[in-house]
Amino acid sequence: MNTLVNEQLLKEIIDQVIVECTAQTLSSLEAESSKKEIPVETSARHVHLCQKDVEALFGAGHQLTPARELSQPGQYLCEERVTVIGPKGTFEKVAVLGPARPESQVEISRTDARQLGVNAVLKESGDISGTPGVFLYSGKGMVQLDKGVIVARNHIHMTTADAQRLGVQDKQEVDVRIETDRPVTFHRVLVRVKDSFSLAMHIDFDEANAVGLPANAKGELIA
Repeated sequence: MNTLVNEQLLKEIIDQVIVECTAQTLSSLEAESSKKEIPVETSARHVHLCQKDVEALFGAGHQLTPARELSQPGQYLCEERVTVIGPKGTFEKVAVLGPARPESQVEISRTDARQLGVNAVLKESGDISGTPGVFLYSGKGMVQLDKGVIVARNHIHMTTADAQRLGVQDKQEVDVRIETDRPVTFHRVLVRVKDSFSLAMHIDFDEANAVGLPANAKGELIA
């Protein structure tokens, strides 16, 4: 009789443990699935060129030559390179990204700006009003940009479906937490929504170094 009681009690204990473990697992999975995770990528210094400047630098009728596709659909690293020349310093073999844009733009970090000797303004990519200029040299030609040098605001590319899933909208500013051995929360990160985009947050090298960003990093949208 005692053996039967003990066996029944043991079964009840085992069943209770299974129920509790299952509940904990489900709770953990639900918490994980509720995270609004976003891939985080580092954007190195680079140049976007308008077609007029492409031809001034590389020859009449020249078209940018794709070398490798980037994470954003339709964007690519070009074979072409340029030297960026500022009042105090230069950067050689700076990457050119295609395709050609309506206006030329140079995206650098704050550290780069000091080395070049320019007061680069924090701007959304594409907004170059009130920004300083530099010289660009290719070995075949040179152009002087009267404006276009920016420190790009950190931002998130996403599609309409991504925005709906994450509960945000175009031009909204959000907070993103990145957990590393030097965890950081980025505030006022700009959301950019377009169906041709691929979900990714872009930060510059200064920001990546500050956080100790690892490969295949992810951030959590928390606001």
